[in-house]
Amino acid sequence: MLVHQCTIQEAVSYSGTGLHTGAKCTVTFKPAPENYGIRFVRTDLGGDPEIPAIVDYVVDVSRGTTLGHGDIKVYTVEHVLAAVAGLQIDNLIIEIDGIEPPVGDGSAMPFVEALERAGIQKQEAAKDYLIIDRTIQYSNPEKEIDIVALPLDDFRMTVMVDYKNPALGSQHTGMFNLEEFVSEFASSRTFCFLTEVEQLHDAGLIKGGSLDNAVVIVDREVKEGDLEAIGEKLNLGSDIRLNDHGFLNDITMRFKNEPARHKLLDLLGDLTLVGVPLKAQILAARPGHASNVEFAKMIRKLYLEKRLVKKFQHEKKQGVVFDINAISEILPHRYPFLLVDKIVSLEIDKKIVGVKNVSMNENFFQGHFPGQPVMPGVLIIEAMAQCGGILMLNSIEKPKEKLAFFSTIDNAKFRRPVVPGDQMIMEIEMVNKRRNIIQIRGKSFVEGELVAEADMMAAVVDRNGSKKQA
Repeated sequence: MLVHQCTIQEAVSYSGTGLHTGAKCTVTFKPAPENYGIRFVRTDLGGDPEIPAIVDYVVDVSRGTTLGHGDIKVYTVEHVLAAVAGLQIDNLIIEIDGIEPPVGDGSAMPFVEALERAGIQKQEAAKDYLIIDRTIQYSNPEKEIDIVALPLDDFRMTVMVDYKNPALGSQHTGMFNLEEFVSEFASSRTFCFLTEVEQLHDAGLIKGGSLDNAVVIVDREVKEGDLEAIGEKLNLGSDIRLNDHGFLNDITMRFKNEPARHKLLDLLGDLTLVGVPLKAQILAARPGHASNVEFAKMIRKLYLEKRLVKKFQHEKKQGVVFDINAISEILPHRYPFLLVDKIVSLEIDKKIVGVKNVSMNENFFQGHFPGQPVMPGVLIIEAMAQCGGILMLNSIEKPKEKLAFFSTIDNAKFRRPVVPGDQMIMEIEMVNKRRNIIQIRGKSFVEGELVAEADMMAAVVDRNGSKKQA
């Protein structure tokens, strides 16, 4: 069944105070065209600069998820994005007249209510789902964090938290479809520990924080007479209490497992930064913004790989990423110098595996050597370099207008001859990339045995510019 992209019917605004800056701010949501995505626009700055809601633009995760582009930033975007994702909105302009959205009550509900007032508008274009077809896992053993995406033809999330605090305990929650978000998760508030609040306050942050927009859990010993001092220090007033459950003041939890639900809310908001809706089962243990963002980067990379493959590989073939037709569309090389037959594995900006079937029909065997054909070592290097050229594809804008020229070849070693009948498997890893210079490391194998290896560096130049230089 075709599922259409969505935006909102009309502009709507929500005003309030930023959590960390304490500054007054207004967020205005506006309809956006198909395939526009989600973008923040700083209307308080000259030129109304935009920041796409993409994980590539995350610049800080120390106190929420902060997006930035150059000197332009927007703090704590996760609750806004959770509301957008929960309402399954694909295209949206988010104008903001300050550096931080309003904190509201510490949940995503104020933004949900604003967007619902605006109304959801279906568009003609189909949603661009990323279907997770292999397990993706992020793990941080030191912090006991694990996040996994599993294949599923739907979207579900399960979150567990355990901070070894008596007041919080071990909690878990699950969302079995996005239709549950508004009623079951959107109103879950931010929670934090007293020691964190004191540290943030000492650092000059949470100027807009209060017990009206966060659940504060006491995680240190509080002696008689300390509460008044805590209230004055944190600008919470003198009427501050510690209830029997370990929370400041008589907080009534909106859900028994409200902290776990809020962690799911944060994770949903951060996963919006992948840039497309997902079809997957997400399992998360002790997630936080830093881990969420790293996990989103992993999923974003898978999306870019799939988009790249879809662009060039028009016929789906088992075990093949790019066939010879796709390779001929990607690389400028032609007979007799196209030395890659297929690509069987691709991890964007990381690794590629290519295949070269070596045949006696190769023209170079006529002279290298008559009666004892051996593939020239320089052509083995060239074949690996051509695989590297495909690996560079995502790193280069308008690749059809570019050429990659060798600048250095180091540590080249040839372990055994490559002869007719061999199938050469080439594994190329990205070592470094900066602007128009890319470093790769290549290894070639025949029947699992290493036959050649080399470190290479290439300079990417304009194809027309290279002709002028020649």
